[in-house]
Amino acid sequence: RGGGRSSARETVARVVAGAFAKMLLKEAGIEIMAFVHGIGEVSLPGNYDTPDLSKTEDSPMRCPDKETTDKMLRLLEKTAKEGDTLGGTILCIAKNVPVGLGEPVFDKLHADLGKAMLSINAVKGFEIGSGFAAARMKGSEHNDLFVKQDDRLTTKTNRSGGVQGGISNGNDIFFKVAFKPIATIMKSQPSIDAEGNEVVLEGKGRHDVTVVPRAVPIVEAMTALVLADHLLRNRLSDIKSIFHNF
Repeated sequence: RGGGRSSARETVARVVAGAFAKMLLKEAGIEIMAFVHGIGEVSLPGNYDTPDLSKTEDSPMRCPDKETTDKMLRLLEKTAKEGDTLGGTILCIAKNVPVGLGEPVFDKLHADLGKAMLSINAVKGFEIGSGFAAARMKGSEHNDLFVKQDDRLTTKTNRSGGVQGGISNGNDIFFKVAFKPIATIMKSQPSIDAEGNEVVLEGKGRHDVTVVPRAVPIVEAMTALVLADHLLRNRLSDIKSIFHNF
């Protein structure tokens, strides 16, 4: 039975607070969009900016690609018949984030985003930009080269995920969040009871096969809270502007 701090009910307050944070961010032109990137071994092909995100809510899986959605649904149906569960990944994108949010040492922007995501129930991993793929690359392959575009300084690629040295650089911020499979399964599993006796566990009642599609608004909400916090801190960092308001 899901309950208490282990229940997704705990995230209701986060989503409500995130809705207010989104209202603040909207005034600054910042937009946050998340979607299901993968379920089990089925993943959305292409780069983070490839999908048409306007189609996300058209999918029962909150995945913006119909072909991938159909594959996910078939996998869920097969896994449910086996009495098992699945994990997956959510990809989140924050657009129009201004340069300068975050700090270089203790409160790095990507560190705060990672902390926020890992505080969500069932989350087991977080990667921003190139993430773990960076470990397999050379520096010459991974470096985001600076270029001029319409008289604006930007980078040719965005492997940093919009954050460099803990501070936003004006590019899209994007990251993935990994969710584990639900622990309660319909298959029999050996275990030990409170007295140390060997027992057999088997789930009963109605249980979802995966939590991932339902977690999309939670990921968006936590992202909004972190960005709103850093935006306010950034605005208040100018001492002159503080005294100007009095």
